[in-house]
Amino acid sequence: MILSGHEIEAQLGQNIVIEPFDPARLNPNSYNLALHDELIIYEEVVLDMRRSNRVRRMTIPEEGLVLQPGQLYLGRTAERTETHNLVPMIEGRSSVGRLGLFVHVTAGFGDVGFCGYWTLEMFAVQPVRIYAGVPICQIFYHDIRGQISEYSSSKYQNNQDIQPSLLFTELKPKDGRDPQMTLPFGHD
Repeated sequence: MILSGHEIEAQLGQNIVIEPFDPARLNPNSYNLALHDELIIYEEVVLDMRRSNRVRRMTIPEEGLVLQPGQLYLGRTAERTETHNLVPMIEGRSSVGRLGLFVHVTAGFGDVGFCGYWTLEMFAVQPVRIYAGVPICQIFYHDIRGQISEYSSSKYQNNQDIQPSLLFTELKPKDGRDPQMTLPFGHD
């Protein structure tokens, strides 16, 4: 069952935290999250799942930034969320999708207990200008049945920034060495 907008608001401060919260962004069964003013892009030509890939940070200027097709842009929500006893999910807004902008390539499914900012995997079908602060996606919540074990992975939990893939922390290279543990911009 998906929570209504009224129920999302009723759960604020209990099972749901959205900081900052703007009542004007509450929908009948979701809440619009805004785009932060920074993005990162990978600098590698070929991304390697077993390594920490180099990234470059960019700021979205006031006049906007044109996203180009064929390039993955990682952004994040301006809002920090925290969810307990519910399953959070994000989807791109239909108005954004109608411009040919995918807001999350595959990772719209959250875990019970997730706390932090949502990293957005953005991909444009054709050039599209984006702006910081625009309501870019919507978060909605599912009821969950059965015993709950909250998400507790140190990989993405309580993040404070855009999160490039940390898959390499789970994988060992074929030669048996430990994966490279140097994380981009000061992650632990």
